Amino acid sequence: MGRGRVQLKRIENKINRQVTFSKRRIGLLKKAHEISILCDADVGLIIFSTKGKLFEYASDSCMEKILERYERYSYAEKQLTAPDPESRVSWTLEHAKLKARLEILQKNQRNYMGEELDTLSLKELQNLEHQLDSALKHIRSKKNQVMHESISQLQKKDKALQEHNNMLIKKVKEKEKALAKQSETDQETYDLNSSGFLSQALPSLNTVGTCSSAVEDDQTTQQPSRTNNNSTIMPSWMLRHISEQ
Repeated sequence: MGRGRVQLKRIENKINRQVTFSKRRIGLLKKAHEISILCDADVGLIIFSTKGKLFEYASDSCMEKILERYERYSYAEKQLTAPDPESRVSWTLEHAKLKARLEILQKNQRNYMGEELDTLSLKELQNLEHQLDSALKHIRSKKNQVMHESISQLQKKDKALQEHNNMLIKKVKEKEKALAKQSETDQETYDLNSSGFLSQALPSLNTVGTCSSAVEDDQTTQQPSRTNNNSTIMPSWMLRHISEQ
């Protein structure tokens, strides 16, 4: 059986669609290469897959030159092609409409600025006054809204600053308490150390006093003995002299 004609419509099966894309892409690139060689033609082929992947072929291995040549020729063809008369008429009418619209807007702007009011009738002046009053009301309401929003933001900032200030005051008080407690602890430690030093110094003083009194007692007790010794040490002739008297 011969190969049947493939119906040209989107292949719903994703796998079959991908296989067909790969096969047809290879065949298309092959045909582009063959026509560039057989016919000595400049060929540029660009293919993007459904996933955005680029496949390209350029006969002179420089796609930029082919694209530049294409843009140059297409621009020249657009310049040579004469515009359609109907389209020219439509563009002329559109230009006239836009120009008239611009003139009306400029005139209204001058009227809003209080200029060129002499040509306006009483009804037009009343309409202009009403429009200006409405615009002023909208402007005032927008101004009040902006002011309220700014005031609310400032109040929020003030509240946040007050909370931060209170937190800092609390930290300062806690720091002062800690420092006072530390000073009291240091004072108590100093008192305990000083009392301990005195208690250690007083016994030594008492010992020194006792030792000095003992030394004095020893000296007093030793003085008569020295006298006796002196008397015992007197020479014999003095003793005889004293006895004869």
